[in-house]
Amino acid sequence: MQYRVSFGKSDTAVEGPDDADVVVAIDAKWAADDPTASYMRGRLKAEGHTGVLLEALWSGEAARTISRLASRP
Repeated sequence: MQYRVSFGKSDTAVEGPDDADVVVAIDAKWAADDPTASYMRGRLKAEGHTGVLLEALWSGEAARTISRLASRP
């Protein structure tokens, strides 16, 4: 799974392999919101297997990773 938090056009924090089965992308301004709600509102975009994404949302892994990437110094 790869996570991408965008801070601007060419400023993105990335965690995870480039050949990941699922790629999750969100704008930094929405990173503090609940990832599940952001996904339902279309603010969090995902490409790949939806079941893997839902597991990451349910387990809290997505929220922890997005929060960490968005809080970079």
